[in-house]
Amino acid sequence: MRLTIVGNPGHRRVGLFAAAAVRAGLPEPELLAWHDVLSGAPLRLAQGTAVRIESPGEDAEVDRLLRGAATPAAHGEIVGGRAWYAGLARGLARVAGAARDQDARLLADTAEILTMFDKAACHTRLLAAGIPVPAALPGSPAGWAQLRSWLDEAGWRRVFVKPCHGSSASGVIALQLGSGGRILATTSVELSGGRLFNSLRVRHYRDERDVAAIVDRLAPDGLHVQRWLPKAGLDGRVVDLRVVTVGGEPSHVVVRGSRSPMTNLHLGGVRGDLCALRAAAGQHYAEGLATCRAVAACFPGSLHTGVDLMFAAGWRSHAVAEVNAFGDLLPGLLVDGRDTYDAEVAALLAGERAGVAV
Repeated sequence: MRLTIVGNPGHRRVGLFAAAAVRAGLPEPELLAWHDVLSGAPLRLAQGTAVRIESPGEDAEVDRLLRGAATPAAHGEIVGGRAWYAGLARGLARVAGAARDQDARLLADTAEILTMFDKAACHTRLLAAGIPVPAALPGSPAGWAQLRSWLDEAGWRRVFVKPCHGSSASGVIALQLGSGGRILATTSVELSGGRLFNSLRVRHYRDERDVAAIVDRLAPDGLHVQRWLPKAGLDGRVVDLRVVTVGGEPSHVVVRGSRSPMTNLHLGGVRGDLCALRAAAGQHYAEGLATCRAVAACFPGSLHTGVDLMFAAGWRSHAVAEVNAFGDLLPGLLVDGRDTYDAEVAALLAGERAGVAV
């Protein structure tokens, strides 16, 4: 089996997957750089190669090419999400075309990647399949005034406001509206001179003018607003799960715990004790994993998915917050001696032996 990775040179994800392929006795995968994909360079793939598409993130020049000249951004600035998504769609179309023309096969369907990178579209797909998801507003508010109006109409006082095309909690706001005009917005967004920047520090905004400025800045690129599901807790922290499915089956699970509404590990969340969580959830843990299988079935053309699974307080119910196309980076988490990339390569090899494209 020959493998090609569409990714950024030197990216950690690229190196980890390549190392897994070599451990399995395969040749080191070739690299097709995102820069070449987006700059219009000829795309050459070996006949019969299996093509893994990796995240285009964490490269300033690739980010510029994705967004286009119309939306220049300073380092870490949250801007141009809709343009970024359009650039991703163009790049994925080039990769899919090259694979089709050169008799290569993709390990993730490009249309499915785009659905996972559109939170509203992903929510719609999951809802249609009967997957439990948090309730969501039916559209994208044009700004703060419309968001407030819609929340008042719905009677919702606690929501998560998410950029439709964001990732890694970029631009996400955990919003609480209290009595007497009180407001609390918890977010990693840094508001500076009317511009928004990613931060590794979770902030709390209590002045409605600041919150309005943030929402108004994010709204033109599309917002997905979910009703807040009070999460179950362990050891004084709220928790959720990142469940990586491989070949349709839950493979690796990490517990993410936090004392803030944001459980992302890069924002101060910590890995929790899976055994303790399974004991607390009881039979409901298996029900949650069954939901993750159903989520994977919604994306049959993708070798893996990263499912963000939330258990409600009391553990008796659960919901899927998001599905991630590139959500398999769980370094150091081993199951039967394999990390997520080992599991993916093993699934590919098992499918090849069985004559089945995985």
